Amino acid sequence: MKEHMKLSVSAILFMLAILVTTTAHAVRIKDLASFEGVRDNQLIGYGLVVGLNGTGDSDQTIIQTQSVVNMLERMGITTSLNTIKVKNVAAVMVTATLPPFAKQGNRLDVLVSSLGDAKSIAGGTLLMAPLKGADNQVYAVAQGSVLTNSFAFGGQGATAQKNHPTAGRVPNGALIERQLPNTLVGKSILVLNLNVADFTTASRIVTAINDKFKSSVAVSSDPGSVALSIPEAYSNRAVEFVASLERLEVKPDVSAKVILNERTGTIVMGDDVRISTVAITHGNLTLVIKETPQVSQPSPLSTTGETKVVPRTDLKVEEENRRLMVLKEGATIGDVVRALNQMGVTPRDLLSIIQAIKAAGALQAELTII
Repeated sequence: MKEHMKLSVSAILFMLAILVTTTAHAVRIKDLASFEGVRDNQLIGYGLVVGLNGTGDSDQTIIQTQSVVNMLERMGITTSLNTIKVKNVAAVMVTATLPPFAKQGNRLDVLVSSLGDAKSIAGGTLLMAPLKGADNQVYAVAQGSVLTNSFAFGGQGATAQKNHPTAGRVPNGALIERQLPNTLVGKSILVLNLNVADFTTASRIVTAINDKFKSSVAVSSDPGSVALSIPEAYSNRAVEFVASLERLEVKPDVSAKVILNERTGTIVMGDDVRISTVAITHGNLTLVIKETPQVSQPSPLSTTGETKVVPRTDLKVEEENRRLMVLKEGATIGDVVRALNQMGVTPRDLLSIIQAIKAAGALQAELTII
C-alpha cells in the first residue's frame, strides 16, 4: 500500500512538472501586443530654471536673458535687454510623456535639460512651462523644484562633479490640462498590433481569442496585426471585452538568432538555434622573439682589446594543442556550448568560431553582429 502511494505521489509530481514546463513560456496577450490608437504621446516645451547659485547661463547666452525680459514685461515690469544681467537663470527644454487615457488634472514626471552653457541646474526651480504635442496644442503645464541628484563645484585649480548636473527631473511636475480623445468609444472593430510581427504568434493569438469567445471574433490578414470584432454581448462594453482577452496566455514563437558583440565579447543565442554536421578545431600559434644584446669588453687596465656588442636572440614558438570537435546535425545550443567548453575556448574565440560556422552554412540561425 505504501509503495502504491509512493508511486502515485511520484506520478502526480511528474505530471505537475510537465504542466509547469509546458506553461512556463506562455505570455499574456497584453504583453505581446497593443491596441491601435492606444499609445503614448511625447510632449515638449521651453522654460526657465531660476534660483541657481551663480551656475546659470553666462552673459554670452542671450536666450535666457531675452526670456527673462519677456517674462517681466508680461508681468508689467519694463526693462531692457542691455540693462539686465542674470547668472542665476538657465534656459531649459522640458520633455514629458503623455500616457493614453490620461485625464485632466493628472500629473506627469518631466525631464529638464539645460539648453545653454549653465554649469548646473541643481537646486533650481522650473517656472511655468507649457508642454505641447505634435499638433502644437498645449496638453500640460510643468512647474516645480528640479532634482538632479548631482553636484558640480570647482575653482581655477580643481573641480569636483557627481553625476550629470545639467539635467534633472521634476517628479509630478506637470499638470495635464487637455486629455486625449477615447479611441475605444463607438468602435465595433479593434486592431491588435503585435510588438514583434510573426506569422505563428499571430495565428496562435487568433486561435486563443476565438476559443475564448467560441466564435470567429479574431482574424489576421498579416503577421503584425489581429482585427477583433466586438461581440454583441460586449456592445458598449469595450473595456470589459479588452480586459477579458488581454489576460489570455499565448506561447510566442521567435526566430532563431545569434547576437554577437565584438567590442565586449558578448554572445546571446536563442533556444531554437540548430547546427548542421560540422567539424571544428581552433588553435593559436604564438611566436615570441626577444632581443637581449650582450656587451663584451676587455679586462680592466688592459692595453689591448675593444668593447663590442654581441647580439643575442631568443626565439620561442608555442602552438596550442586543440582537438577536432565534431557536432552532429540537429545539435542544440546546449550541445554547442558544452562542446566548445570542452575545447577550452574563450568568448573571444567563440565569436570567430560562430562566424566561421555561419560562413560554412552550418548555422541554422540568423547571425547579427552589433
